Amino acid sequence: MGLSANAKDFTITAPPGSDITNILLKTFNEACQFPTKSSVLIPKGEYKLGKIEMMGPCKAPIRITLQGTVKADGNVNGNDFWIAFRRINGFKLNGGGIFDGEGNAAWRANNCDKMALTQCKKLPISIRFDYVTDAKIRGITSLDAKNFHINVLGARNMTLEEVTIIAPDESPNTDGIHVGRSDGVKIIDSIIKTGDDCVSVGDGTRDLLVERVTCGPGHGISIGSLGLYGKEEDVTGIRVSNCTLLNTDNGVRIKTWPSAACSTTASGIHFENIILKNVTNPILIDQEYCPWNRCNKNKPSTIKLVDISFKHIRGTSGNKDAVKLLCSKGFPCKNVEIGDINIKYTGADGPATFQCSNVSPKLMGTQVPKACSGPVTKLPGQ
Repeated sequence: MGLSANAKDFTITAPPGSDITNILLKTFNEACQFPTKSSVLIPKGEYKLGKIEMMGPCKAPIRITLQGTVKADGNVNGNDFWIAFRRINGFKLNGGGIFDGEGNAAWRANNCDKMALTQCKKLPISIRFDYVTDAKIRGITSLDAKNFHINVLGARNMTLEEVTIIAPDESPNTDGIHVGRSDGVKIIDSIIKTGDDCVSVGDGTRDLLVERVTCGPGHGISIGSLGLYGKEEDVTGIRVSNCTLLNTDNGVRIKTWPSAACSTTASGIHFENIILKNVTNPILIDQEYCPWNRCNKNKPSTIKLVDISFKHIRGTSGNKDAVKLLCSKGFPCKNVEIGDINIKYTGADGPATFQCSNVSPKLMGTQVPKACSGPVTKLPGQ
C-alpha cells in the first residue's frame, strides 16, 4: 500500500456479496489502536454494509482504501446515518470505490413536504464526518443516498477532492456535500449530480473553499438555509470559484429564514468565475426563504449579510429572473458587490431582469441584465 516500514496494512477478506459490517468495524478498531500509521483495504468486489460507526481517536494516522462497492440495505429504518467517521485526526479515505446508499425506496417514503420539519421521517445520511481533522477524502463515489450524501460537522483542515456524487434530480433532500461548524474545508475538482443542493453550507462554517466543482442536476451551491434554529453560529470566509452549474434549479445563492430563531452574521462570501448553463435563479439572495410556507414572512430575517460579492458570472438563465437580491427589510444587506456578470435569457417572457430589495449594491464592470430593475431600498446613511 506504499506505507512506511513501521506502518501496517489491514485487508478485509470476505467473499463478494457478503456483509462486512462486523469485520470492517473489528478491523478498523485494530488499525485505530496500532501505534504507527495504518491502512484498511476493502478490495474490489461488491459487499453489503450495515450501519457502522468508526470512532477515534486513533493512536496514529489511518487510511481507509475502498476499491470495491459497499451497498446499504433498502430499509427505511429511522437511523440518522449509514456510515460515520468520528473524532479521527490524520484520516484518509480513497481508492476509487463506491458507497451505494440504495436510496430509491427511501425517496418514496420521504414525507417532509406533508408535515412539520421536526416530524419528518428520519432518513439516514450516507456518510458522516464528525470532528475529523487533518483529513483528505479523494476519489470516492457516493451513489443514491437516502438523505444527504456527505455531511461534514466540526471538521478542521479537511479536503474533499475528485469526489463524485450521483442521484436522480427527483431524489428529495439528497444534498451532495453539507458543511457545518467546520474550519478550513476544501471541496475541489468534484462532480455532483443530485436532487438537492450540490453543496450546502450550514451555520458555524469558516474558511470554506469550493473550487472547480461541476453541479447539475441539483439545487445549486447554497449558503444556508440560516436562521431556522436558535444558537446558530456566524458564517464567514466562503469562496466559491471556477465552478460550472448545468440545468440546476438555482445557481449561487444565500438563503435565510424570515422570523429567524437567532441573530447571526454571514460575511465574507464570494462567488467568482462561475459558468451557468440553463440555470434557474442564477444569482439569488433570498432572505424570505420559507419552504412549504412554514414561517411568518411578515417578520423579517434577523440574519445579517455583510461583504458579499458576485463577480465574473456568465451563461444562460432558465427563467427571466436572472439576478434577485432580496435582502431583509429589518437588516438590509451591507457591502454587496456585483461585477462583470453576463447572464442571458431567450424565453418569450424575456428579457432577463435584475431585482433588488433592501440592498444598494456596488457595481463594477458590466452587468447584463442591467442592474437593479426592481425597487431599491438604500442602506441607512446613504
